[in-house]
Amino acid sequence: MKLNPTAILLTLVALACQQGDSRAIGRGTELRDSAGIRIIENLRPPEGSRLGWRIGPEPIVSIGQVEGEEPYLLHLAFNAFRFPDGSIVVANRGTHEVRKFDEQGTHLRTWGGTGEGPGEFLGLTRVAPWPGDSIIAWYGPAYRLSVFDANGEYGRAFDLQSSEEAIWLRPRPIAVRDDGTVVSIHDPENADTVVIDIWDGDGALVGSLGTHPGREVIVTPTGELRGIAFGRDLVRGTWGDLVVASPTTRYEIRAFRPDGTLVRIVRLEHVPRAPAEADLEWYIDDQVAMVGSSPGLPEGFIAQMRQSLQSTQLATTFPAFSAIRSDDADHLWVREYDYPGEERPAPLWTVFDPAGRVLGYVETPNGMIIQQIGEDYILGHTRDELGVEYVQVWPLERWTSPDSERE
Repeated sequence: MKLNPTAILLTLVALACQQGDSRAIGRGTELRDSAGIRIIENLRPPEGSRLGWRIGPEPIVSIGQVEGEEPYLLHLAFNAFRFPDGSIVVANRGTHEVRKFDEQGTHLRTWGGTGEGPGEFLGLTRVAPWPGDSIIAWYGPAYRLSVFDANGEYGRAFDLQSSEEAIWLRPRPIAVRDDGTVVSIHDPENADTVVIDIWDGDGALVGSLGTHPGREVIVTPTGELRGIAFGRDLVRGTWGDLVVASPTTRYEIRAFRPDGTLVRIVRLEHVPRAPAEADLEWYIDDQVAMVGSSPGLPEGFIAQMRQSLQSTQLATTFPAFSAIRSDDADHLWVREYDYPGEERPAPLWTVFDPAGRVLGYVETPNGMIIQQIGEDYILGHTRDELGVEYVQVWPLERWTSPDSERE
């Protein structure tokens, strides 16, 4: 059935009026094609508006304890995902173990651990779902990948078949696509450019997105690589069957096919803003805070670090956005950038539909590092005031526009 766009717009406006500002509608989207690339230009949703999606007031599952049985004591559990049956798989990097829990958060089994034998890990990095209800894990220092069944039984291992011999130059897995191909990133030439490649389930190269600008750095007269305050980074990830690689210098999401063809550019209205000298002090405080609590620092280290950072170069403009995440319904969530001294009470995300049209803003629980966004839940990692780690599932209620279908 063909829908009348004008009738749809009037219906949505009426709904928004009935329910206040909680279902804010974007003010306009322009779609056009250029040389085979779909370009979507979006106006920014009204300031202070929110999309009518609701995240529950508390988690429905919470894994983690202050004290108790070992499986519930999490350490560096920054990566996890949820299977369709509700079971949750956690990469507990502090013990190099994979732990599986049922839909209520009850521990089922643990596997892995430190070692070089089959199914063991040296430097567990991440876990992800693998075709056939299986689980894939990758780990350093050589970025090897191991495949397990849903119960943690070891199946096989493979490497990405790169010609690079130096470990620090080898491709690093960053994501797994639904078809079982692996997305990797590496910087073979210098620190500010990266290459994104696609590999099959045996480690053979099957596609490449080519070279992209990476983290913005400068080389000091002594040859030291130093970051730029509020400098460019490269945001990357998957979006449905596409792969995203976008520098944060402008509000533009660039999506590629696995063969490297650029097929979609999504833009959002954005006014660039330049950092001031006063922002450098905020940056220095932030950098010092990240290492200041580390045990065993030599006497005077923090003072020397602070002095060294005084000469840090400022970026021309602040990043346009911070991060991206694709949900299980192929919507794209883009984390809005928090300017120094203007941090929001909760993380703010701009949500785009599968075709790249802006829907509106959504806030997520404060302090949560989001790992997965399902049809009706958000899964992430958080800490309490004592620093105790938790992996939690929060309920998500969506409101879907009738014209927000994939094109």
